[in-house]
Amino acid sequence: MLKQRPFLIETLTAVGLIVAPFVLPHLGFAPNTVNRILVWGLFGLGFDILFGFTGLLSFGQSAFYGTGGFVAAYLLTRAGFSNVLGALVIGMIAAAATGYLIGLIALRRTGIYFAMITVAIAEVFFFVEFNPLSDFTGGENGLPGVPAPSFNLGFTTIHFTDGWSLYQFIALCYFIGIIIALRIVRSPVGAILSAIRDNPLRASAVGHNIHGYKLTAFVIAAAYAGFAGGLLGVLQAFMPPDAFTFDTSGQLVMQTAIGGRGTLFGPLVGATVWLFLQDFLQSALGLGAAWKLVLGVVFVLLVCFLRGGIIGGLVDLYGLVFGKHKRTEAEPDAEVTQPPAPAPMQARKVEHPAYSGPILKATGLTKRYGGLVANSDIDFSVNQGELRGIIGPNGAGKSTFFKMLTCEVPPTSGQIVFGGRDITGLKVTEVCQLGLTKSYQVNQLFTGLTVRQNLTIAALAELRGKFRLDLFRTLSGVKGLTEQVEHTLALVNLTRRADTPVSELAYGEKRRLEIGLALATSPRLLLLDEPLAGMSPRERVETVKLLKSIARGRTMIIIDHDMDSLFELVERVTVLQEGRVLVSGTPEEIKTNAAVQEAYLGGVHGEIAA
Repeated sequence: MLKQRPFLIETLTAVGLIVAPFVLPHLGFAPNTVNRILVWGLFGLGFDILFGFTGLLSFGQSAFYGTGGFVAAYLLTRAGFSNVLGALVIGMIAAAATGYLIGLIALRRTGIYFAMITVAIAEVFFFVEFNPLSDFTGGENGLPGVPAPSFNLGFTTIHFTDGWSLYQFIALCYFIGIIIALRIVRSPVGAILSAIRDNPLRASAVGHNIHGYKLTAFVIAAAYAGFAGGLLGVLQAFMPPDAFTFDTSGQLVMQTAIGGRGTLFGPLVGATVWLFLQDFLQSALGLGAAWKLVLGVVFVLLVCFLRGGIIGGLVDLYGLVFGKHKRTEAEPDAEVTQPPAPAPMQARKVEHPAYSGPILKATGLTKRYGGLVANSDIDFSVNQGELRGIIGPNGAGKSTFFKMLTCEVPPTSGQIVFGGRDITGLKVTEVCQLGLTKSYQVNQLFTGLTVRQNLTIAALAELRGKFRLDLFRTLSGVKGLTEQVEHTLALVNLTRRADTPVSELAYGEKRRLEIGLALATSPRLLLLDEPLAGMSPRERVETVKLLKSIARGRTMIIIDHDMDSLFELVERVTVLQEGRVLVSGTPEEIKTNAAVQEAYLGGVHGEIAA
């Protein structure tokens, strides 16, 4: 629907904002309440990009809300600055700059530690506002006398004083805010933020600089908070000191959860419920301070029974009524038809035309975990176009060896050279950008996205590099993206399942998608870690056919315990035992090698069987 009507949401938002002053008074909403709802909704837009789309829960948004508000209020009340809109923009920039500096510190940690750092930051800002900077912020008294906006059009001057008059200005600010937020979440950056929320490990492994994108989301949220804080001062003609309190951050989180995170409109809906109930419970029912108890119960009920918030509940209801949540039909039980072999994708990675040696060479590679030696003094090389297999008993160090090759874990000693370049010590994102990537033994997918969206995330890293701030570019504007995604879908035979959520895929399909994520980056060297693990016999046959089709024209290294299938695929095999290279050779040589038989079968002679 959005592809057919790209401006539907924007149009409906504009219509809603236009008709609100004519409808809401009949529903008991005072103009001041509506204006407060819009300010909180604007505040929540940035927070939803940070929390709902990127998965970063911050309790420190009050720091930026207060920073933007007090900078704007100081300019307008004490610095002799007369342009209200200009002061709001300067306050927003100050909040964004503060967010950048704070983000450099807070984003060094993840999960609960990140959240706790933001709590501490909010408390520090609250203390600073009341003490060292009280001469600028007014301390407990705040900053009174914030003027209302006005615009001189030459032939007349428009004044936005209060009530529904001021609503026009705030509604316009909210509309511009929602337009910008929609552009951001629909951009390549927005797609990557959603991937980071679902699986930051894989987003990094396919070549994205996730720290840079997290910091971007943090700064965006701070900018929105700063502008909303400035609007608060304009709305109340007074910048209150409680803008810096932890309660402000907590209320924002609760409003977003009530309305529905990851929707952009969730904070607006949550603010509507929160403020309407606050006014109704206090004035109409005369509950006084007890309104917080009732609102707390309402919040608990909504979170328990509508985990997607009010908007998520409405979406589920719509799907139930109109049958939108019917599971996509699975592929037929008959054997999967092998797709025609498309021409291999051309790698755009850094080329070394003058380099004629092995595409990958590891020398003396060792990994120790304390007293445990996972790999010891491994020498290993792979030539361009070669299909290499790696086998070994459980605990032989195969997966650790793969992780070192792709720089997921640093070696204790040794050197890794890829395409003539020493990559020892680089990060996984950097080596993926160079053209070295892997699939995982345990599926690492973006489970909240569709198959097509998963492959889009990987292809974006190959086409755009590890970091780019194309915040207002559409996905369709990324040259070659559609073709690359469609090509990869065909390679892994998932074209018919392209728009299916990952959660609805069968296990074998997920394994194919796992391989597809690595393929979509157009790697020069592809490492597959147990691609046949956990599959039924039928799925193994289908996947072997798939691997044969994608192997044409590629350099691949495959780890697997299914040696019959592996020997059918590869040209040479390296055997690891107790973290060391035991022997290398052709599949036929490995099958009859006495040392390999000893390692696998404890001395029982004869050819190895899978």
